[in-house]
Amino acid sequence: MTGPKLNEKSYVAGERSGTKATAKYVRTSASKARAVLDLIRGLDVTSADEVLQFTDRHVAKDVRKVLASAVANAVNNDLQDPDELFVIACFADEGPTLRRFRPRARGRATRINKRSCHITVIVARMSDERLEIVQARDERASGSGRPQSSAASRRARVERSRQQAAEQAAAETDGDDDVDVVDAVVEEEATDGEIAGSVPATDDGEAPEGYPIKANTGSQQYHEADSKYFRVTQADLWFDTVESAEAAGFADGNPDAAAAETTDEEAPTEAEATTEADEEDK
Repeated sequence: MTGPKLNEKSYVAGERSGTKATAKYVRTSASKARAVLDLIRGLDVTSADEVLQFTDRHVAKDVRKVLASAVANAVNNDLQDPDELFVIACFADEGPTLRRFRPRARGRATRINKRSCHITVIVARMSDERLEIVQARDERASGSGRPQSSAASRRARVERSRQQAAEQAAAETDGDDDVDVVDAVVEEEATDGEIAGSVPATDDGEAPEGYPIKANTGSQQYHEADSKYFRVTQADLWFDTVESAEAAGFADGNPDAAAAETTDEEAPTEAEATTEADEEDK
């Protein structure tokens, strides 16, 4: 009596564990095929096919064909759903070896063994618990915004980019409105709080009649007509007197000239100095 097929995951004699497909006399060694079969054992058929598609082994092409044949047998013969199948077992058996010889030195010959193998893949339906896990994983993957195809992924990226651009444009519009409101409030406050003895500068830059002193709000300095900085200073306000400018918090933009005038006023004239010297001699 034939025993159970343990390599086919059958533990009772005569029991059938799933649907299988076999490729015989594949021209590669069984050890090379087993290295690839170890990658897909226990995986669902979709994941196993993806692994074989990107495996850099020549025998992976033959294993992928056997897997597709096993899935087709399960669908057509056993009426199984391909999305519910997984690789329950897979193995490679030794096939016949072709012996060839290569001539060597001194009249000798060296044997060349051209090995073959039989590749078997068995698929079966997953348990209900595992099916729930796989379905939940697929739902999470689809719900997290990761499309399955490249076209769907590209459409999703374009849609996200458009949404971000629309949100940015809306934010910029709101920011412009806020700036306009602030500017209007500042202008209103400046209009309500006009500085005494001053008038705002005009576009032509000419001094209004009766307001000869130029003032710049950026530097908070004023300049009279005889100041060396008068022509190069941009006027924001015009004052009627120096006292008005200083009362508004503006400083003299040409302090050197003011200091020189003060020194000239305090220094005695030549005649006064001579008179004082004669008085001292007497």
